[in-house]
Amino acid sequence: MKTRPRTARRAGGRDAAAASLPQVLTALRLHHPGADVSLVERAHAEAARWHAGQTRRSGDPYVTHCVAVAAVVADAGMPPAVVCAAMLHDITDTLCPPARVVEYFGPDVARLVADVVAVKLVDLPVGGLGPGAARPTGRPTHEEAVLAIRLADRLHNMRTIAFLGPAKQHGKARETIDVFAPLARAAGLPDMGRELHDLSTAVLRPASSAVSARVLTLLTVLLPSAQRARWREEWHAELTCLPERGTRARFVLRVLLGAPRLSLTLRHRARWEGS
Repeated sequence: MKTRPRTARRAGGRDAAAASLPQVLTALRLHHPGADVSLVERAHAEAARWHAGQTRRSGDPYVTHCVAVAAVVADAGMPPAVVCAAMLHDITDTLCPPARVVEYFGPDVARLVADVVAVKLVDLPVGGLGPGAARPTGRPTHEEAVLAIRLADRLHNMRTIAFLGPAKQHGKARETIDVFAPLARAAGLPDMGRELHDLSTAVLRPASSAVSARVLTLLTVLLPSAQRARWREEWHAELTCLPERGTRARFVLRVLLGAPRLSLTLRHRARWEGS
């Protein structure tokens, strides 16, 4: 993402998705008790220094985006070095010398920061990135860490997409729903994938689709708790493929009428398999 000079604040517009450094550190300590968070604190100070005077389209200081991306990565269970790189992920678009990142944060963090920009998504292997993911070394691979930062960056951009023009909103939303949301789900981050999908859907089909998606989510309450996430994702995915408002409405009605029977079938199957 390119940096921007200070601009006038849009009417009504502060970033409602802003996070804070204490939130980042709290999430980091939750997943990594006893971790040394000073690296992330230094990264925050460095990002604030080099992004000083820059703002986002919302009018907020640009560093708020860096903090928000780091917060998403920390929530995903990434270790301090990856959260540090997330905080610094846009510093390559400033006047900060690359050698400074190496000197202050080490070559591994510097390489992560560089590859977040340089590596193509198609070149990143998809693996388990969630907080409960089992990794042989206990740490994500370099490629997994790059993917986590890229997904977090897109998620915060989608949370603040209202500050883009309509054409750019549509383009970003289409790319997100086609590429980023499936990547997040495949990487073991279903909550992130769902939010990316829902935010994109709200842009591409702002009224009827959002209502339909909420109705489908509510219908999963009828199902056994262990089955809800699976059917919610399946219903939402099918809804996304339906281009017309009428076909979406008919699909939701069909699910509504069939949900009670589906619930009975699933519960009966669960009892039978458990006996």
